Amino acid sequence: MEKGFLGTNVITQIGIIVRDIDKVSQSYANFFGIEKPKWFWTDPVDVARTEFKGASSEARAKLAFLDCGQLQVELIEPDEHPSTWREFLDEHGEGVHHIAFVIKGMKEKIAVLEANQMPLIQRGEYTGGRYAYMDTFKELKVMVELLENDN
Repeated sequence: MEKGFLGTNVITQIGIIVRDIDKVSQSYANFFGIEKPKWFWTDPVDVARTEFKGASSEARAKLAFLDCGQLQVELIEPDEHPSTWREFLDEHGEGVHHIAFVIKGMKEKIAVLEANQMPLIQRGEYTGGRYAYMDTFKELKVMVELLENDN
């Protein structure tokens, strides 16, 4: 039997919602003494197949990644369309949105979490894999993102 709900306890990423990705990226670059990471847009809905609360969403976000040893910091500046990112920014302002785990068996892991009152909030595709945000806030005080890579 796998340990825990996910079969891993290795946090691979912390996601932070920001209003101005250029400004915050530069702040992190200065803090770490590294080059400012370049940001990019998430894929459009026809590629990402983004679903938020069970419905298709045009939502996109600017993303920038900072590799910090075994942990990656993801900066997320959401657009105006419905998404977990936009909802978080509107309700809580800037701050830590999620912790992420690389898993295998996305459908099974979603089912396990949902059976434990941790519902799927948003899911989508990215080049080389898929993601799912699970509402674990009541229990864990932070959202959990599942990442499943094809390789």
